[in-house]
Order: sequence, then C-alpha cells, then structure tokens
Amino acid sequence: MKISFIATIMALATALITSLAARGGEVMLSSNGHAIYQVKAGEKMLLLPVQESVGNAHLRVLDGKQQLLQTLNVRLAIDRVDYYVPLYLNGDTRAIEMFVGNHGDIKDYLCWKEIKPSNAFDTTNRERFRPGYHHTPAYGWMNDPNGMFYKDGVYHLYYQWNPYGSQWENMTWGHSTSRDLIHWKAEPTAIAPDALGAIFSGSCVVDKDNTAGFGKDAVIAYYTGAGRSQTQCMAVSTDGGRSFTKYEHNPVLTADVPDFRDPKVFWNDDIKRWNLILAAGQEMRIYSSVNLKDWTYESSFGTGYGNHDGVWECPDLMRLPVRGTDKSRWLLICNINPGGPFGGSATQYFVGDFDGRTFTCTHRDTRWMDYGKDHYATVTFSGAPDGRHIALAWMSNWQYAGQVPTKQFRSANSVPRDLDLFEDGDEIYCGVTPSRELLAMRGVKVKKLEPACEIEVELRGKTEITLSNAAGEQVVMTYDAAKREFAMDRTHSGDTGFSDDFAAVTTAPVHGKLKSLRIFVDHCSIEALDAEGRMAMTNLVFPSTPYTDVKVKGGKATIYSLKH
Repeated sequence: MKISFIATIMALATALITSLAARGGEVMLSSNGHAIYQVKAGEKMLLLPVQESVGNAHLRVLDGKQQLLQTLNVRLAIDRVDYYVPLYLNGDTRAIEMFVGNHGDIKDYLCWKEIKPSNAFDTTNRERFRPGYHHTPAYGWMNDPNGMFYKDGVYHLYYQWNPYGSQWENMTWGHSTSRDLIHWKAEPTAIAPDALGAIFSGSCVVDKDNTAGFGKDAVIAYYTGAGRSQTQCMAVSTDGGRSFTKYEHNPVLTADVPDFRDPKVFWNDDIKRWNLILAAGQEMRIYSSVNLKDWTYESSFGTGYGNHDGVWECPDLMRLPVRGTDKSRWLLICNINPGGPFGGSATQYFVGDFDGRTFTCTHRDTRWMDYGKDHYATVTFSGAPDGRHIALAWMSNWQYAGQVPTKQFRSANSVPRDLDLFEDGDEIYCGVTPSRELLAMRGVKVKKLEPACEIEVELRGKTEITLSNAAGEQVVMTYDAAKREFAMDRTHSGDTGFSDDFAAVTTAPVHGKLKSLRIFVDHCSIEALDAEGRMAMTNLVFPSTPYTDVKVKGGKATIYSLKH
C-alpha cells in the first residue's frame, strides 16, 4: 500500500512537471495537499512567504530529470504573510514539489499568490529589537555557535541556522567573519544538510602540521549529522574556512546512544595527539587521534557530578591559568537543557585535571558560568591569539526562544568574554571577563541611556541600579557584599507575556568582592559582568521603548555611547 501510494505521487509529479513545461512560474495544485511550482529558466531565487503560526510544508527541489537536489521545511503562508525567506536556485532547478498539508481548501492558500521570483533578497533590518553590536544572522533562526576559530587575523563564527524561517528547522551551518569580534560580515552558507541528516553543532581546527593529510593549514570541521541517528562527520576547507567539502568516508564516529553530538576537537600538546570531547546523553565522552580521522575512545565523565536535570550538550575542554599564581587547571564546559538555575537551558562547568585521556573533577558542587536565563551553548574560539580563550554563547533560552517578539530573525550571540580561573578561599572558579575588544567600542560619556550603550558602575557594599523608560518599565539590579550576592529583576522590564517562563528574578553568588560592574545594554539584552570576571549574568529584555534613565543607590554610574 505504501509503495503504491509513493509510486502514484511520483507519477503524478512527473505528469505535472511535463504539463507545466511550457507554462513556467506557475503553481499547479493536486489532491492530498500536493503542488508543483515550475521554475522558469534563469530564475535565481524564489521568495517564499512564511506564516509562523502554521505547520511546516515539505519542499523537494528537483532538476529537469526529476532528480532530487534539496529538501527543506518551511511554514508557507495560508492566510497571512509574516515575512519572506529566499530559496536560492541553481541552474539545474526545474521544479519545486510541495507537500503543504490540508488546512482547508489548499487552492485558497495565500502562498500561491505570494511566491515571488526575484534577483535579490532585502536584508535591511526591520526589527526594533535587533541588537546594535551583538552578532545576529541577517535573517532566519539561529541557535548554538559552532566551529569557531581564528586564522590570519580573522575570527570565523559558524552557527546553527535555519535559512527558511525564524523557527528551529533545517539545521545548517551559517557563517560570519570578523576582525574585531564586534563587527561581523555575513558569509555564504558553510555546510548544508545531506543524506546523513541536518548539520548539528561542532567545532573547527586548523591542521597546521597536516596530520590529516589534506594539506598544511587545512581547516577541519567536525559536526554532528542528525538523521535517523546522530553521527560525527568531518568536512575540509582549503580556502581558510570559506567553503567545505565533506569527507567521503563520513561518518567517522558512531555510538549506541540517541543523544550523541556536538564534537569539540583540540590539539593536546601534552600527549602530542588530538582530543575530541562530545556529549552522550548525560555524560561527556573523550577520544584521541593522531590524524583527525581515526579515533580511540579514552574515557567518560559525568556520573555523580553537576546537574543532570536535562541532556548534556556542547562541551568544551581547555587548560587555563589560575590568575595570580603559577598554577593551571583544566576547565570542562557542559551546557545543559533543561536544568538551568532559573529554568531551561544554561552553561555549567567543572574544574579539574586532564591527562589527555581522563578528566578528573576537583569539586562536587554545581557551578554555572552565567547566572542569567539567556546564556547557553557556550564554546570558545580555537587558535585565538595570545593564548586567549574567548567564549561566545547563544543569548536565549529553549523555554521561549521561538516565542520572543521578533520575526525577521531570532537570537543573537553574547558579547565575547575571556575565560580564566581564579581562587576564592580553597576553591577555584571560572573567571568570565569582558573581552578587551569591547573597550574599543566606547565612545563619549553621555548623561542618558541609549538603546545600545555600556554602563560602568562603581560598587559599594550595597548597591541598587535601576534602568527605566517613560512607560514605567524597569530592570533592577542589586549587589549585596555582605550576602555575596548579585540579582537582576526583569519582571517589569517590558513585554514578558509571550511566555510564562520569561518574567524572572535571577540571582548569582559572588566569589570575592565586586568593585566595578560593566553592564552592556543593547536593544533586547542586558549583560552584567564584573570587570574582574567574578560574576556574569545575561538576560533578554523587550521594553516598549528603550530605557533612557539609570539611577544608582550606593554607587556611581558612567554611561558610554558606543561606536559600532
């Protein structure tokens, strides 16, 4: 029965394509929510109308011989167009086969009137909440940062991207580059889905010594292919990370668990081998290799340590100095969803020792890298200059990431942060310091808050900081040195009604005394970081109008406009 149905559909598709050969650019409708769009010769792209409140339509892009070129899912508009997304066409494309589902009579769907051939796609910002100096995709959905590396003066940031809408779907590696970690240039798509599945998170390394045999300084990407199962795959770039060719023997690593993903690869000079760490359920698995192709399982870490309320994801592992000493320790980053300190997703970490095979944690308590609700999937750049470990996070939360009040795009990355370790008593904690590149953004001192600005606050023993606007919306931050605590209240920050999980008061322990707080305000976010890296808190906000006033009790604030 199933084979007969598929054969019937394919025969119908072929017949429709033939009948449309002379009619190009029109949509022909059939039964069972099925349609064919015949592509006119020379069309470069189609603008697809999206309505976020409807289900996905499944599209199959076909060439002139009805061979499959691409598949994608998009929420084609039924009775309202929220925005358009581009479907780029190559010279072989002849038809788009669409399975749109049945929501009433499909002949009345608005999308048939609104699909538009075009030679260009306008990415001009149409969102009042789009950040001014945080990285965002030009359009579409973004979540985890991926494959970040530094080479020849350029920072490369790849990211989980849906090019066909502002909800999670069609996971692809988008790509942006920067020379200063502030100004980002959108690059062409880096790695697209294939027969092994969607392209989930991973990492990149520069193979300086040609250990993999693809050439000196080849950029090797490791990512998770997410199809029927999650497998680890490799792709190679010989043009500095601009384009990738997938390894012909993919996948290179498999496992017997369903959640097996997010490989982080790094060279370990202690053992003169590559290490790979990835998430497998609620543990991290560690491997080693001499050639980036053949991997040996070494050990697992996780049982009895940290938070286990959700799936572990997006690991990172690095040796860091302990400030003010000649010691160093290893930091293992472990992102988890759900299980964050205030619900949803968050980044936990472990401090310990690593011999290239086994990670040994030196503490049992759960430690969070950032105590806000909107700091997840934290990973660092490979090969950052001067031995630095520069981290970026996805600035959202899985509880409401698809509900926040934007449409043209969804999600941004955090400001860059340098990681190290510091001591507080007998314990060692992760230091999270605003990266020095952020100082270059500072403009002149101003009296009023701007939609994108930085506030530096000199703290005393007890300090209260209130940001507010003319609508009476406000964010209140408090520091209590006696309690060793910092808090941020966004319950009255503006629009909080899109999710019951959004309005919140987040609280962070403070390891040591805070003297100076740096607050990075952008159109939809507030990041409060201790200038010495002893506390970090990141929260989204959606005020009806930008905050213009700041009041400080028990301290002094300096506001800087930003050059961006």
